[in-house]
Amino acid sequence: MGVGLAAVLAGCGGGFGNFFQGGERSQEATAEMHAQERERLPGSGQDGTIWDLFTNVDPPSTTVEVNRYIWNAALEVLDFLPVQTVDPFSGVIVTGFGTPPGGGRAYRAAVLVNDPALDARSLNVALMTQGGPASRETVRAVEDAILTRARQLRIRDRGM
Repeated sequence: MGVGLAAVLAGCGGGFGNFFQGGERSQEATAEMHAQERERLPGSGQDGTIWDLFTNVDPPSTTVEVNRYIWNAALEVLDFLPVQTVDPFSGVIVTGFGTPPGGGRAYRAAVLVNDPALDARSLNVALMTQGGPASRETVRAVEDAILTRARQLRIRDRGM
């Protein structure tokens, strides 16, 4: 009985080594399965599958490019907030609670700079108060202040 099972398994997977290690057939079948799954998803290729969590699509040297003017402007505009985490390689700034000069309400910020362009789409700001999310107008005012300061820094660097 055991010899018959071993023969069946060896015939299906190209030998025990391929059966236990995945083998070429299973890798090809997995790739085909991923391709079929992506075709069925809306966006066709833009959305991933659960299996993408287990594959490393990007090379390990891939980093997010960050606009240095927006990065520095965000740090300057939000300098009244205590910085908790700063990661220039991923473009993330996280602060603790702090009160702006002349203000009475404490804010906490999370900033993401995710593009090398000096553009509003490169900047994402989330503000929290101790009572919950800050108003959209407040977030917009902070974003505008950061982008204005970033443009000023670029003009200063170019000597315009």
